[in-house]
Amino acid sequence: MSSTNYYDVTAWPVGNASEDVGEVINSIIADVKDRQNSTDTNDGGKPGAVIYLPPGDYRLKTQVLIDISFLKIQGSGHGFTSSSIRFNVPREEWPDLHELWPGGSRVLVDLPVGAGEDAQAAAFLVEREGSPRISSVEFSNFCIDGLHFTPDGSKLPAENTYVNGKTGIHVASANDSFRVNGMGFIYLEHALTIHKADALSIHDNFIAECGNCIELRGWGQASKITDNLIGAGFKGHSLYAENHGGLLVTANNVFPRGSGSVRLEGVTRSSVTNNRLHSFYPGMVVLAANSSENLVATNHFLRDHEPWTPFFGIDNGLNDDYGLVSVTGSDNSILSNHFSLIIDSGKIQPPGATPVAIRLVKGAGNFVSTNHVVAKDVRATSSESCFEAQVDALLETRTTDTLEVTTVMVDPGSARNTILDSGSDSQVIADRASNALRTTPTVGVQPADPKG
Repeated sequence: MSSTNYYDVTAWPVGNASEDVGEVINSIIADVKDRQNSTDTNDGGKPGAVIYLPPGDYRLKTQVLIDISFLKIQGSGHGFTSSSIRFNVPREEWPDLHELWPGGSRVLVDLPVGAGEDAQAAAFLVEREGSPRISSVEFSNFCIDGLHFTPDGSKLPAENTYVNGKTGIHVASANDSFRVNGMGFIYLEHALTIHKADALSIHDNFIAECGNCIELRGWGQASKITDNLIGAGFKGHSLYAENHGGLLVTANNVFPRGSGSVRLEGVTRSSVTNNRLHSFYPGMVVLAANSSENLVATNHFLRDHEPWTPFFGIDNGLNDDYGLVSVTGSDNSILSNHFSLIIDSGKIQPPGATPVAIRLVKGAGNFVSTNHVVAKDVRATSSESCFEAQVDALLETRTTDTLEVTTVMVDPGSARNTILDSGSDSQVIADRASNALRTTPTVGVQPADPKG
C-alpha cells in the first residue's frame, strides 16, 4: 500500500536527485508542509514523512533546511570505505583498486568551500524556533561524504589536513527525540553538530576520517551515544559534549588520531562506560569545566604511537604527564578501568617525564578505585600500510620492558579524594594528609625456606 507521506528522491518531479539532491529534498519538505497544514485534524494532522534515498550517488549543491518534525531521511547502506587510505595510495595504483569512493546511499557534499561558518556550511541544517521544539527528526542508513580536504598551510598533503569547512548535519535549534542511526560520515570537517538536545540517540554509526565527529553544543539532557565506531582527525574531537546532564556514552569503539577520545565540559551526572578507547596521545578522556558526579567505569584505554607513515610524528600538543584521564571537577567516580600504555620511553614528552594514567587536577571528593594500569616500553616504528601497521601494533604483546608510570596523580588543587587499589605506593602521587589512599599491594620477595 503506497502512502502520500513516503517519497523517493529519484521519483520526485522537481529537480534531479543525482545532480542536486538538496533541491529535491527541499521541494519534498515544502510539499509536506503544504499538505500537512492543520495542527489538529482527527487528533492528528502532521504525521510527517519519510524521504528515501536508494543506493546511488547524489550530489548536494543546495543546503537542505529541515524545519518540520517527524521527518525521516533514510537510505539503504551507510557506504563507508576509507578515503584516507586511498588518498595515501600512489595514484598509479588506483586503477587496481576495487573501488575508489564510498558507496551505498551516498550524499556528496558539493557546497562551495568557504560557504560559511557552522550552520551555513552544513549539508543538512535543522532549524526551527518557537514552541514546541522540533521533534523526532531521524537520519538513517546513508553516507554523507565531504569528498576532499583542503590545504591548511602546513606541509601535509591537502587530503590529510582534516580541513574543508564542510559539516554533515548541523542542528541549530532546541530539539527533542532526534535519532541518528546507521549512518556513515566521512571527510567532513564537522560530521555531526547538535545544539540543545533532549533525548537524543546517536547509535550504530560509522563516523571516521572527519575533522570532528560528534559535537554536542550549547546544553542538553538525557541523551545517549552508543555502539558507534568513531575516529576524528588529530585537530579535532572524536566525541565532545558541553553542559549536558544525564548523558550516556556506552559501548563505543573510538579509533586513534583524534586529539581526544571523549571531552566533557560542564557535564554532570553522566556515564562513560564500557567503551574501547584508543589514542596516539594523552588526554583521552577529559572532564573539564567542573564536570562533576560523573561515572567513568569499565572502559579499556589503549595509548600507543601512530604507526602509519603519512601521520608519523604528529601529536596533539599535550605532554605525557597530562594524564590519559584528566579531571577538573568534583565527586566523579573512576572505577575498574583498564589502561594499556604501550609507548616508547625515548619519545616521552617532556623528556624524562613519567607518563600519568589518571590525573585529578582540580575539585574534591572524587573516587578512584580498582583501576589496572599496564605500562610497557616499546620502540616506535612506522609503516606505509595503514591496516597492517595498525593491526600489527595492536596484536604485539611480546614486549618485556616495563615502563615507569604514575597511575594516579592528585594535584594540589584537588583534595578530599579517595584512591583505592589503583597503583602501588610509588605509583600514586597524592598528599596523604588531604586524600584517603589505599595502594595496591606489590609482589614481595618470598622468604627463604628454613629447611634449606
